[in-house]
Amino acid sequence: MNTNKLLNRIIGKKNKDFILNEKICLIDIISWEIRYMMDNLRGRVRSLGMNGKHKRVQCGKKVQLRNKRFIHIDGKIKIRDYVEIDGISENGIQIGKNAIIGKYSIMRASSTLLNLGKGIKIGDNFSCGDYTFFGASGGIEIGNDVIMGQNVRFHAQNHNYENKKLIRLQGVTRKGIKIGNNCWIGAGVTFLDGVTIGDGCVIGADSVVTKSMPANSVIVGNPAKIIKKRCE
Repeated sequence: MNTNKLLNRIIGKKNKDFILNEKICLIDIISWEIRYMMDNLRGRVRSLGMNGKHKRVQCGKKVQLRNKRFIHIDGKIKIRDYVEIDGISENGIQIGKNAIIGKYSIMRASSTLLNLGKGIKIGDNFSCGDYTFFGASGGIEIGNDVIMGQNVRFHAQNHNYENKKLIRLQGVTRKGIKIGNNCWIGAGVTFLDGVTIGDGCVIGADSVVTKSMPANSVIVGNPAKIIKKRCE
């Protein structure tokens, strides 16, 4: 009996629907399991001092978890390589169960210690691709079952510029960003401060979302606009 047939027989006892791809060999599985165990070990060490179920955190290489007492994890989460999470803020960072944070992503709950940000709240079954940026000074709320592509940016703060003074001296507004449940956000989407997205929305790649959108909308463009409704 070859390796694949043996593995299929062993795993199939627990999961009858499992069929191993014939291109996968034993060395691939061993390599995958070693990486899985290393991520679990790093997660246990890096998440010490964090609130919540830190024993279920998996961490890739060079993950930075700063101000951990402000970070709360509700369940299993995978943090990929080179992610930076800084929790210091009024409400901290809260992440639900079964979340995946893509490589090189940044969660920054405050932009300055002089005026703490509001923080980040993310629901269950969330995933974001590599290079996602969360600028959460005005607060970011994301519902359950939200999936996102690579290089999505949240900017929950905006500079005032109405008069002729130096823009950097005119202060900022912080309205926050809210994303509903069951949304699919394409790669490269940018959300600006004050935006609320309803449940069930689909947002096309590279869209710039400057205003709120109702539930079940398909949204594209710069500035983003509704092109149709889902489930019609």
